[in-house]
Amino acid sequence: MIPEDFSVEPASWEHDLSALRAVREQVFVIEQNIPPEDEWDDLDAKSRHVIARDRDGQPIGTGRLTPNHSIGRMAVLAGWRGRGVGAAVMRVLIEQARALRYPAIELHAQCHAIPFYASFGFSAYGEEFIECEIAHRMMRLELDPAGGRELPPLPAKPEPQPLLAESREQALSAVSALLADASHDVSIYTRDLDPALFDVPATLEALKRIALSGRRAQIRIIVHDPRKPLADGHRLIALAQRLPSAISLRTPVDQRDLQYPAAFLINDRRGYLFRPLGSRLEGEGSTYAPGRHAQLRGLFDEIWERCAPSTEVRQLAF
Repeated sequence: MIPEDFSVEPASWEHDLSALRAVREQVFVIEQNIPPEDEWDDLDAKSRHVIARDRDGQPIGTGRLTPNHSIGRMAVLAGWRGRGVGAAVMRVLIEQARALRYPAIELHAQCHAIPFYASFGFSAYGEEFIECEIAHRMMRLELDPAGGRELPPLPAKPEPQPLLAESREQALSAVSALLADASHDVSIYTRDLDPALFDVPATLEALKRIALSGRRAQIRIIVHDPRKPLADGHRLIALAQRLPSAISLRTPVDQRDLQYPAAFLINDRRGYLFRPLGSRLEGEGSTYAPGRHAQLRGLFDEIWERCAPSTEVRQLAF
C-alpha cells in the first residue's frame, strides 16, 4: 500500500542539509546522546541521501548510502515510528544500491534494530561491539544486480586468524599479514613511525604495492612527532614524498589526541593490530574482526579530522 501521509525521495546533502540535520540531530544527538562530532563525518558529502517528509513537507526520516557500500544514519522522528517510514527509506536505499550495481551492502546495526534490518534480508555476523556507547553488530545483504545481469561472486568471508605480538618478530609478522591482505586502504596510528616495523624493506614494499593499487589507493598515517624519523632518514617518509597522492601524513594538535597512548594499524579487510602502548611493540589483533575494526576505524577517522598535515614532511617534499 502506498502511504498517503508521507513521501520518500532522494535528497542532496548540499540542498537538503538543514532538513537532514534536523532529523539526525533530534534522533541521534538529542535522544541517543551521541556527541555531534561523532554524528557528522566527511562521508556525508559523498553519500546518497534519502529523506522522508510529511504532507506539509517537514522532514521526518532519513538514511544514507555511502560510497563504501554501506547504509547508515537511519533515523525516524519519534512520532512517526511504527508507521512504515523507516521501511520506505530502507527500500529506496536498497534500490539505489542495486541501481549502482553494488554486489552487497553492509551496515552497523544497533542491536535492538537487528530484527528490522533482518526483515529486508540482512544477516548479522561477527561479534557485538560498542560504537558511540551503543551495542552494535555488523549486518550484510547480498544484492541481485539490476536487470538480472550477473556479477562475479563475492569471495567468501575469511576465517579470522588471531594476531599476537610479544616480540619484534611477531609484530613484524602481524604487520606483514595485514598489509598482504589489504586491497587499497590502510590506516596507521603511531608515535614515531615505529622504525622497527615500518622502516623495513618488506614492509615498505607492501606499502608501495598498496599505494600503487589504483585510484582508490589510500594510506593514511597519523604520527605524533615526525621530527625524529625525519632526522633518522626513515624510508617511509621518503616513500610518502614520492607518492603524495596515495600516502598522507598528519600530526595531532589536540591535547586529547596527544595524550592517547596506543598505536594501531587497520586495513580494508576488517583486520587490525592494536598495541596498548605505542612505545612498545607488544599487542594483539586479528585478520578479520569487524566489530573491533569498526571501533578503531571510527577512532582513527575522528582523530584524523582533528589533525594537521605534517608540515615538516610537506616542507621537505617541496
